[in-house]
Amino acid sequence: MANIKPFRAIRPTRDKAALATSRSYDQYSKKELKAQLSYNPFSFLHIIKPGYVNNINLTGEEKFQKIRETYLKFKKDDIYKQDKKPSYYLHQKSYGNDVFWGIIAIVHVKDYENNSIKKHEDTLKEREELFGNYLGITGFNAEPVLLTYPENNYLNKIYKKYSEKRAEYEFMTHTKRLHKLWIIDNDLEIETITKEFNKMNAIYIADGHHRTASSYYLANKMKLENPNHTGNECYNYFMGYLISDANLKISEFNRFIKDLNGLSSAEFLEKLSENFIVEKKEKCAYKPSKKHHFSMYLNGEFYSLRLKNTNYKINNALSDLDTHIIHKTILKPILGINDLKTDPRIKCLPAIFDKKQLKKEVDSGDYKVGFGSFPVSIEQLKAVVNENLRMPPKSTYIEPKLRSGLTIFEIIDS
Repeated sequence: MANIKPFRAIRPTRDKAALATSRSYDQYSKKELKAQLSYNPFSFLHIIKPGYVNNINLTGEEKFQKIRETYLKFKKDDIYKQDKKPSYYLHQKSYGNDVFWGIIAIVHVKDYENNSIKKHEDTLKEREELFGNYLGITGFNAEPVLLTYPENNYLNKIYKKYSEKRAEYEFMTHTKRLHKLWIIDNDLEIETITKEFNKMNAIYIADGHHRTASSYYLANKMKLENPNHTGNECYNYFMGYLISDANLKISEFNRFIKDLNGLSSAEFLEKLSENFIVEKKEKCAYKPSKKHHFSMYLNGEFYSLRLKNTNYKINNALSDLDTHIIHKTILKPILGINDLKTDPRIKCLPAIFDKKQLKKEVDSGDYKVGFGSFPVSIEQLKAVVNENLRMPPKSTYIEPKLRSGLTIFEIIDS
């Protein structure tokens, strides 16, 4: 069962919501960061990038402490205020034809421990500890973990009901993303929403594996330090954005490699033909339309690669993934790339941002060959998790991406 709870969010006042919230720090270019930090005094970026105004470069625990001090100043200046009543927060993000909505709540770390919250990626211990210490010193969650649940009729009705009401927040970002937020503080609705999630056998992490693992790390650390630990303290929870699996959007990562591992183009194509039906598309851009089909761009020409059923065997959910197939049949045996995380010869980029990315990156001269694949489905993702397997790095680019500072959950009382 999924144990979620309403909470008293700290959030920007209505007049500052558009100015205060931000994208994740690493999604900004240097130019965008400079503009935000120079001209927007309300931006949440000032909290996570303290010292910018005075040109001070802070690191480690000194930086974490300064983040907390800046956060408390934002509260003191009434840029952020805390709600008086524990509530659920219904959030909608839309752009183009895409409309995403979900419920922001807090989730108990015991669900992560007992595998009621399921993961599809492994995490690095040093990153868990680093971010766990960050959470312990700063004392807050500012960006929820993206969690997904099976379609639920009652939750759909709640969304429909609130979407017809005036939102607490409604603002458009400069990237043309429309955000709306409603506060669900009706006792009966809160009780029913909680019960609906309690009925679910499991929910899945869509994005935020390290954030979840870090919250679990911190909870265990603080448990050992607290002789009066009950399990109900705020440090036992983390903030989650719960969204129906039917409402997620999963896109693929393209893979770019700097060289052919000493092979000529003809030798490389010959080796590919052992596991794939290789068809030259020449200048005509090609994009896979089903799983086990791949696109390739080499020497100014597109190719389609269709997996043969002879040599490669599919015997579990992981071996059915295109990202696993390309690693096991091309990247590792032919191009000599064992680890996508550490090998400098490969780069993975989300395909969603540029339809011509495959051609552009290779034609730039930085890479010799590029590969595209068909996106992983939510059914494939769940199948991998349910078999207790882990997906290869950069298998999924999952939306919606959430804003920082829209709602904040205090792990440690200020």
